[in-house]
Amino acid sequence: MEHARSGSDLLVRLDPGEEIHTALRKLADDLGFDAAAITSGIGRTRDNQYGYMDEEGVYQRRPLDSPSELVSLSGNIARTEKGDAFTHIHCCWSDDDNNVHAGHLFQATVHVVAEIHIRVMDHATMTRCPLAEFELLGLEFD
Repeated sequence: MEHARSGSDLLVRLDPGEEIHTALRKLADDLGFDAAAITSGIGRTRDNQYGYMDEEGVYQRRPLDSPSELVSLSGNIARTEKGDAFTHIHCCWSDDDNNVHAGHLFQATVHVVAEIHIRVMDHATMTRCPLAEFELLGLEFD
């Protein structure tokens, strides 16, 4: 991974074999920020797992194992109550037949490259806290 920073903006390049959530959490720890918006992402990834939250608040997962074009990526980076970096990301891929797959990103490994724009919120803190009836951790602001 490499990145360039200009003010609050980060442009990140992830390389083959890097997992997106893991890499972005490490970046948050290395740079020491507590709140950021992931505004865009493009590239090519493999071993993808995505899905959606059903009406009962439980995530349903789907695999997309073959390398696919990462068309869009967005979300945020916050901290858990214990202080761990936490990424919440949604994405959209196009497979080699040009079929679209989209939803909540559970996992994606960079196949060729991933280029991701992040806007760091230097004067904000966002915390992910458990929600009583859902698998999702809710977002709170300080």
